[in-house]
Amino acid sequence: MTRFSVRSALLAFLLAAASLAATAQTYPSRPLHVIAPFPPGGPVDVLGRVLAQGLSDAMGQPVVVENKVGAAGNIGMEQAAKTAPDGYTLAIVPLGNIAANPALYPNLPYKAADLAPVTMLATVENVLVVNSAVPARSLKELLALAAQKPGGISFASPGAGSQSHLAGELLGLDSGVQLLHVPYKGVGPALNDLLGGQVTMMFAQMSSVLPHVKSGKLRALGVASLKRSPLMPETPTIAEQGLPRFEAVSWYALMVPAGTPRSVIDKLNAETGKLFATPALREKLAALGMDPATGRPSDLSAAIQADTQRWTEVIRQKNIKPE
Repeated sequence: MTRFSVRSALLAFLLAAASLAATAQTYPSRPLHVIAPFPPGGPVDVLGRVLAQGLSDAMGQPVVVENKVGAAGNIGMEQAAKTAPDGYTLAIVPLGNIAANPALYPNLPYKAADLAPVTMLATVENVLVVNSAVPARSLKELLALAAQKPGGISFASPGAGSQSHLAGELLGLDSGVQLLHVPYKGVGPALNDLLGGQVTMMFAQMSSVLPHVKSGKLRALGVASLKRSPLMPETPTIAEQGLPRFEAVSWYALMVPAGTPRSVIDKLNAETGKLFATPALREKLAALGMDPATGRPSDLSAAIQADTQRWTEVIRQKNIKPE
């Protein structure tokens, strides 16, 4: 390398470093936008609005939530992935859209690599519930019933490829029993038929079924996380009951377009961590059945990698196709 080329390379490096430093000092200098790829009122929208208010207060700029809905969240995800990586477009990303949809949709208009992790935002515990008339009071008894009548134990889900569906298929694969999947168009219809006894079981977010468990209409047989839930401390995990690797926890994360400067990611990570550590926000999310779970970008990257491997294998083995 000539002396001139060395000087040119050094100058380019110094200019890039100066640019990053300037970005860190001035960011943000204009309004930010948070893409929520699902309709208003749901957990993605709620997290987006909580985050927007907190970041606006902390960073001194308006933060606007944009609900870009359709195609199981893929429309909003595509827009987030293809936006300029300048730190002014953020996205609330559910687990399924980053770790399962790439395997479900062969022509997905974005890749997981198109988005960079900032931080986990919240996790949501899922629980296996059965109609109270089902003669099974433990996971072992339920699986014994399923073994006696292959395909005779049905499980509801809010749709093919949903987290509820994938969890049910994972249970069948891990236990070696044959379960019958019954897809519905949403959580409400699925839960109504479970309560009515038209289907046997369902994996559901704990907050949506807890009132029915307390009333005795549903029976909780196993928590789908690796540790027991404070909401159902007497209910053992599925892992405790003979399937030690079983885990099906839903989560939501904050991500930005790939190529966003690291200084911007670090600032967003730090401000979000402060916000989600406040008691008022933690109480608000807990009331919605969500557990704040921030961390480093590398922690989120590891979670995406682990869940992508888990759910891609389930999708492949069961040949799952979206509706």
